[in-house]
Amino acid sequence: MDSLPFGVLAALVGLFGGIILGLAGRMGHFCSLGALETAVYGEDQTRLRMWGIALGTAIIGAFTLEAAGIFDFSLSFYHQVKWNPWASIIGGLIFGYGMAMAGNCGYSALTRFGGGDLRALVVLVVMAIFSFITLNGPLAAPRLALLPEEPSEGLNSIAHALGAASGIAPFAIAVAFATVLILWALSYQKLRDQPEQIFWSFAVGMSIVIGFWGTSALYTASFGEGQIESYTFTAPLGRTLIWLMTSSAGGLGFSVGSVGGVILGAFIGSSIKRDFRWEACEDPRELGRQVGGAALMGIGGVIAIGCSVGQGLSAFSTLSYSAPVTLAAIAAGGLLGLRHLIHGFQPE
Repeated sequence: MDSLPFGVLAALVGLFGGIILGLAGRMGHFCSLGALETAVYGEDQTRLRMWGIALGTAIIGAFTLEAAGIFDFSLSFYHQVKWNPWASIIGGLIFGYGMAMAGNCGYSALTRFGGGDLRALVVLVVMAIFSFITLNGPLAAPRLALLPEEPSEGLNSIAHALGAASGIAPFAIAVAFATVLILWALSYQKLRDQPEQIFWSFAVGMSIVIGFWGTSALYTASFGEGQIESYTFTAPLGRTLIWLMTSSAGGLGFSVGSVGGVILGAFIGSSIKRDFRWEACEDPRELGRQVGGAALMGIGGVIAIGCSVGQGLSAFSTLSYSAPVTLAAIAAGGLLGLRHLIHGFQPE
């Protein structure tokens, strides 16, 4: 703490877990849109079931940190703002539909860019711009007018609410919930036959825990400087873009480190697998669809206060009220977008 500024230390925490996520994306094929697409249209639930292990691991890890007094849920942004169900539903649907149109979410775009896909770079830049247009720019006032953000009056945690009602410790409830998710994942034979997929699913969950652990430790050591957070890839793309353009004005921190970490991890993974190759878009219509999808993801991710990783993993690890609703809305929006891509807008 004495030799390195707080922002650099936070960026290093983000970088470390980000590398794990980047490796998981390239070597473990961990992807939200890919999980939906292969489960519904490929008749293979392996990638979908991987989410059960990742979520179960992240939940047990986050609640273990809380039980040990390391991670205070109330200091996480997911529990500082009162949950607005409409924001989760509307934002999730917009993000999910945009994810299908773009062909990937922000996290997956980072892993693809790390493997040489220049189309993903376009998606990332557009998503970054529209996230800040919605967060602090021209769309901020309409967003807050329609979907106001109010301070939370307590923890927005399902486990803590059930614990208060039943007298059961929130940790026990969280472990039970996580166990169900992990057992659901491992009940699928194809996943059990692929131990490497199980490993990378576990690694994804642990990266979420690393984010909360590292930023909590820095928050304590610095007497409250910075924010306790973990991985999400909507507004952090905008923060990274600003930092790259303005350096000190944008602020080096966890967000910038996490974005760089995923790209680096994906590059390492693609190098190990020897599948790194430069790719570009040859069809202007495809590029237009991806740009439009990226814009929708930037808007929807800010409205929902998180993306498929931010709400679907980081917020979910604390069993936030918003997480399952947002994740379900993202899945619904993604499936709708996939249907439109495959079947068009006409009824079957």
